Amino acid sequence: MAADALMSDLERLYPPKRLLRAPVQLAPYESDALTAFRTRPLAVVLSETQDEVIETVRLCHKHAVPFVARGSGTSLSGGSLPLAEGIVIALNRLNHILTLDPQTRTALVEPGVANLAVSQAAAPHGLYYAPDPSSQPICTIGGNVAFNSGGAHCLKYGMTANHVLGIKAVLPDGEVVEMGGDSLEGVGPDLAGFFVGSEGLFGIALEITLRLLPVPEMYRTVLASYSSLGAAGDAVTNVVASGLLPGALEIMDRLAIQAAEASVDAGYPKGAAAVLIVELEGERIQVEAEFARLLTVIESTGADEVRVAQDAAERARIWKGRKGAFSAVGRLSPDYIVQDGVVPRSHLGEALARIEELSAEYDLRVANVFHAGDGNLHPLILYNGREPGALERAEELAGDILRLCIQLGGSITGEHGVGVEKLAYMPEMFNETDLAVMGELRAAIDPLGLANRGKMLPAGDAPALHAHGPHPLEKAGIISRE
Repeated sequence: MAADALMSDLERLYPPKRLLRAPVQLAPYESDALTAFRTRPLAVVLSETQDEVIETVRLCHKHAVPFVARGSGTSLSGGSLPLAEGIVIALNRLNHILTLDPQTRTALVEPGVANLAVSQAAAPHGLYYAPDPSSQPICTIGGNVAFNSGGAHCLKYGMTANHVLGIKAVLPDGEVVEMGGDSLEGVGPDLAGFFVGSEGLFGIALEITLRLLPVPEMYRTVLASYSSLGAAGDAVTNVVASGLLPGALEIMDRLAIQAAEASVDAGYPKGAAAVLIVELEGERIQVEAEFARLLTVIESTGADEVRVAQDAAERARIWKGRKGAFSAVGRLSPDYIVQDGVVPRSHLGEALARIEELSAEYDLRVANVFHAGDGNLHPLILYNGREPGALERAEELAGDILRLCIQLGGSITGEHGVGVEKLAYMPEMFNETDLAVMGELRAAIDPLGLANRGKMLPAGDAPALHAHGPHPLEKAGIISRE
């Protein structure tokens, strides 16, 4: 059998301690942060070098066995969920910052480097790495690349794709390619940008060249509280309409505030229905001028209370509550689903109001924590998995929220990706031609469908059939050749 032959080859490549096959060894890899989905893989390899990753991919291609690359497993969409007939290539040990050049403001890193570690290494040079997901202390750059992660400050600085200059990757057939480079001025097609956000379907990144930015000279962080979630959403519209471009615009609702207070004692206003966090950053003269305008705008929105962080400690405390909100919600409920839909800012208030209605209809609490500046919602749907049917009801509510985002002209994902969680909604967001083109691209790069099979595309587990029979999306009933 192909699996047995692959295991024999892997035994020659990896020492026993780095080739995991026993059930107790595989258990931690059965799921990622989307714990409702679990699958035990055939094996897990703990790669320590790029050559080991390359050879492992080549062996998988040789034996036609699917593989999943995994960093810290923080994906909230099941993006690193394994397959029972496949292997997991763990990349945490490829965690070296290979070079950091303060002159060119670039860093060359391996995929297992933690997001925050890049900024920590760059700090002595007055530089930092801008994308800042909530899980930045543990999420890896490889995973950020796979899902085009953003974070609280993506409104001003953009997503991962805006900060990746070059990628060295191993394709699903074992070929090693270089895309982009280390220059801020790219020439030709943006192949590195094409790779970013592909959710592992195009192979595994081995080295990533990142763009670094100067640490802002000054921050001004404002916390405003409101008596309704809709009022906070409308305040976001007013801030953006004023012409200001804050580094971050974040909202937390009453439940999220309660969780943050219980977890980290962030000091948010008691009794607030929602808080808005606005952060300005940049050169002092610019920030001071914008700060005066911002206060005027905030005062016009009817905020109940406005606080300004007076020092770095107060700023850190405000952000500690926001960054820890996802995990803090675990204090309010034994289980929850994190959604990741996007709506245009002009429809933000409408979306939030409808989510409150859906919460009442399903009799499920929803904590809202989101990147308000770009309309990226993160509703956390609270449920008790021990109650019969509770998970299914929560998933139905999550689906209604995603459909709401589509109806309002938004997207089913802003930064968490499609993974396995949102597969069913791809045909609702994209038409037949869109899906067909995606399938064609996948089949062209990975004819055997080995890399992260079953993710992102509705029929992503069968692109190999296209060359010798009906298109996989046609077989799934999603498209028609007639």
